[in-house]
Amino acid sequence: METQPVPRVIHFELGVDDPERATKFYADVFGWKSDKWDGPHEYWLVTTGPEGTPGINGGIMRHMDGHPRTVNTIDVPNLDEFMAKVKTAGGKIAVEKMPIPGVGFLAYGTDTEGNLFGMMQHDPAAG
Repeated sequence: METQPVPRVIHFELGVDDPERATKFYADVFGWKSDKWDGPHEYWLVTTGPEGTPGINGGIMRHMDGHPRTVNTIDVPNLDEFMAKVKTAGGKIAVEKMPIPGVGFLAYGTDTEGNLFGMMQHDPAAG
């Protein structure tokens, strides 16, 4: 019997007041490279190191609610299924499923303690 891989954290997001200032800070301190994404939202893609080395890449965005935070996004094979699992386990869906053009589908949930996290189902045809 083949087992499914366990969903893992694949991306982080830093919600900040000033994305340009934040990208400069992380470049100056850690040498991270940030590139503004040409998408529907103001977003900077962050590369934290070379491919094939331990760690994950992420993004920097202007926070939506005035609360700076870090959000980890978890790779899931079926977003609808995992959204249902979140609710069954006592969590909530904070932001419903939405397409990220050329990448996949994303939703945000909260756990039983109020921690925000993302869930991503890869699908290059999303849009």
